[in-house]
Amino acid sequence: MNDRRIILGIDTSNYTTSVALLYDDGELIANIKRPLPVNSGERGLRQSEAVFAHVKNIPSAMQEARVLLDGRVPVAVGVSEKPRNVDGSYMPCFLSGVAVAESISASLGIPLYKFSHQCGHIMAALYSSKSESLMNGRFAAFHVSGGTTELLIVDGDLHGFRAEKVGGTKDLNAGQIIDRIGVFLGMPFPAGPHLERAALAYEGKIPSKKVSVSGTYANLSGLENIAYKIYEESGDKNKTAAFVFEYIGNSIARMCENLMDEQGSMPIVFAGGVMCNSIIKAKIEEKFDARFADPMLSADNAVGIAELTRLIHTK
Repeated sequence: MNDRRIILGIDTSNYTTSVALLYDDGELIANIKRPLPVNSGERGLRQSEAVFAHVKNIPSAMQEARVLLDGRVPVAVGVSEKPRNVDGSYMPCFLSGVAVAESISASLGIPLYKFSHQCGHIMAALYSSKSESLMNGRFAAFHVSGGTTELLIVDGDLHGFRAEKVGGTKDLNAGQIIDRIGVFLGMPFPAGPHLERAALAYEGKIPSKKVSVSGTYANLSGLENIAYKIYEESGDKNKTAAFVFEYIGNSIARMCENLMDEQGSMPIVFAGGVMCNSIIKAKIEEKFDARFADPMLSADNAVGIAELTRLIHTK
C-alpha cells in the first residue's frame, strides 16, 4: 500500500461542492467537484437551496475520495469557512463544509485548518501556475467570479494571505453579468462556458464601447443594458457574447494599468471562474506579468484549500 501522507480539502461554495486530495509533497491526487443544480431559466440559488444541495452532494463526493484514499487516513483537513478574509464575511453555504470537516477532524483526531473561499482561489492560481514563490513577497490578485470582482494587494501569509482590497466593481460582478446575459440568450446556468463558445464563433467586427473605469474601480452594470440592446438590434447571440467578453477584458485591463500607475509594476495573479475565459486571458497576458490558474482550478474547487492546509501542516 502507498504510505505517502494525504491532505484533505473541502469547499462548499454557492456553485459547487468540492473535495480535493493532495499528497504532502504537493502532488494532486484528486479534484472532485459536484455542481449545484440550478433549474432552467434561473440565475442562481438561494442560500437555503445551496445548503440543501451540498447536503445531497457531499456523501457521493466523500465516497469518491474514500475510494482514492484506499484505507489511508488523511493527516489533516482544511475547509473554507467564509467568502473572504474580512470581518463579517459570511454565507450559510460554507457551514455545510465546515460541519463535515469538523466531524472528520473530531472522529479521526486530525488537525483542522480553516480559510476563506477567496484565499482558496488565490492559492489554486498560485499552485497551478507554479507561482507559489510569490508568497514570499507582494503581488496583486484579481478574484473574478459570479459572487466577486475584486482587485487585491496580497502579502504572502501561510495562514491564508494578508490581502487589502484596492479595486474591483462598484456594482454588479463580472460573472453575475455573464450569467444574466447568458440566461437571457437561452443558455443554461452557469452560462460562462456557453457564452464563451458563442463568442469564439463570432467572426465579425465587435462593437466598441468605452469602459466605465475610474482608477482601480469599474462600473459594470451598464454592460448588461448595452448587451441587451446589441442583441435586440442584431439578433446575433455570437456578436452579443463577443462584445460581453471584450468589454469585461478591457475593463480588467484598464484597472490593471491604473494599479501599476499607482503601485508600481508587480505580478498579477488571476483567480476565479471568469478568469478561465480564453478571450479575457489572451487580452491580459499580452500586457502584464500575469499568472492564471489552470482552467480546472479557476472555477470553484478545494485544491487551493488543500494546498494551504498542506503548507501550514508541513511547515
